[in-house]
Amino acid sequence: MERNVVIAVILSAVVIIVSAVINQMLFMSQVPQVPAPVEEEVLSETPTPQATSSQEGSSLLSEGLPSGLSVEALLPAEDREVVYRSPLMEVVFSSRGGTVRSLKLLTHRDGEESVEMVYRPEGGRNAFSLSIGKGDLLLDVPFQVRRPDERTVEFFQDVRLSGLPPFRVTKRYRFYPEEYLFDLEVELVNSENSSLPLNFEGVMYTLDTGPQIGPPFAALDRYGEYRKFFYFLNGKRKEVRLDPGKISELEEGDPTWVAISGKYFTLIAIPLLPQYDVAFSTVVEGDLPLGSTVYLYRPAARSARITDLYRFYVGPKISGELSKYNKKNENSAGLSELHLEKVVDTSLLGWLEGILKFFLQIFFRIIPNYGVAIILLTLFVKILLFPLTHKSYESASKMQQLAPKMEEVRNRYKDDPQRMNQELALLYQKEGVNPLGGCLPLLLQIPIFFAMYGLFSSHFDLRGATFIPGWIDDLSVPESVFHFDTPLPLLGWTDIRLLPLILVVTQIISTKITQGASSSSQNQVFMYVLPVVFLFILYNAPAGLLVYWVAMNIFTIAQQLYINRVMKRKTSD
Repeated sequence: MERNVVIAVILSAVVIIVSAVINQMLFMSQVPQVPAPVEEEVLSETPTPQATSSQEGSSLLSEGLPSGLSVEALLPAEDREVVYRSPLMEVVFSSRGGTVRSLKLLTHRDGEESVEMVYRPEGGRNAFSLSIGKGDLLLDVPFQVRRPDERTVEFFQDVRLSGLPPFRVTKRYRFYPEEYLFDLEVELVNSENSSLPLNFEGVMYTLDTGPQIGPPFAALDRYGEYRKFFYFLNGKRKEVRLDPGKISELEEGDPTWVAISGKYFTLIAIPLLPQYDVAFSTVVEGDLPLGSTVYLYRPAARSARITDLYRFYVGPKISGELSKYNKKNENSAGLSELHLEKVVDTSLLGWLEGILKFFLQIFFRIIPNYGVAIILLTLFVKILLFPLTHKSYESASKMQQLAPKMEEVRNRYKDDPQRMNQELALLYQKEGVNPLGGCLPLLLQIPIFFAMYGLFSSHFDLRGATFIPGWIDDLSVPESVFHFDTPLPLLGWTDIRLLPLILVVTQIISTKITQGASSSSQNQVFMYVLPVVFLFILYNAPAGLLVYWVAMNIFTIAQQLYINRVMKRKTSD
């Protein structure tokens, strides 16, 4: 076995071992990114002067509640469902607590059904529940229901806590039919002309977003789904990172908004209170794979009546939908300067993603198939880069023609490496070639590659976009031709995928044609090793990214074959 082949085998084995580590470093799960000009900071669980305090389980939620405290409903009411429907959403309420049992986005599909944004275990807590103080004592009693108008649903009940005067609780939901935004008004009125009997270590009540937001998922992964916590304060989007089973209370200011963000959908809470506190939780409820809850704490007030207004955006992460809340005349609620669009993941190459997205949409309008549009975009990029890459490929062709002379120099000075390098440099200078010139096309593609990765991972329109039915059914996730339940040892793969294998083959062919059969032994080694590296790094990459790269390889092969033919013709002349 030749020495270079042995080296290739050893390097390939090393690649297999470290590929998982490289994969984690290069393609972390939608790493939080910085949308210009708004900065983003990441808050960990370790308390800092402007960070969060973190506790295990639900201990944070049981602070300050007297033992034996219970809730009694005074008005007769029955458990019932109330349904609100608009062109954009269908909301199913439960009269028990005036909570939301289901919220479906009617214009977006999750398989055969509409996207469900309330993800809770069977019999679990509903979304937008009220609890007493900073505790886990839910106002889980039936409320009476009113429908003042077609876009308003109102729940009310007179309640009494053990040994305390009764008070009325009203929860009023008001919807904007053409938007994913709705209001939730919480009104508390004491039965006596005195302060409400709700002051538990400075907190009156807690409003929470429910155990988890949808769409439902079996597990989170780097390419399918994720959940993140964000808040927006002083013009900056910031992230709170929590391990599973943790609760973290925010200690800095009153954010303009707080959000639970998934890959394509989000819930954003906009409390219109002069002061409030926030906690984020990943405590799991029931059989859910992960919990993601925002708790909004209402400070105690010395008043017999309070009315608090919260606004919630529950819908897709589409910049056009979110940015309408920057100008009063663009939304029905008259909101402005909220910058909800900052919840959308971008990157340092966001400007390049925007350009690529613009042309991708143009090609999609020409041929309404995103797979074809990606191929046309790849061809467009190839044409744009042609003036820069053509010279590099010509240099590579000249290097192929110089191969016999280079081999002659290597054989002549094989015992004197320094002299051999000097003679090779003189040969390159004499023939007017640059041995590194062939690297330019790869360097030019690096920023485009990362921009394409960001685009295919988060571009909303690619969600569920089919290229080839039965094979590439969703360009935003990895394709699969066969799935097995038991992960492969070491690799952790659970699917057989064709696109990564096609990528390796086209990459080897492209490199072989560019370098030529008589290139150096080192180049011959890397001609096979680098595609293997890409195989393991990109095995679980979004299908759209691999379609782009495979198409780029095919166009590169065609371009190099053309250049080789032209160069051969020039030589013969």
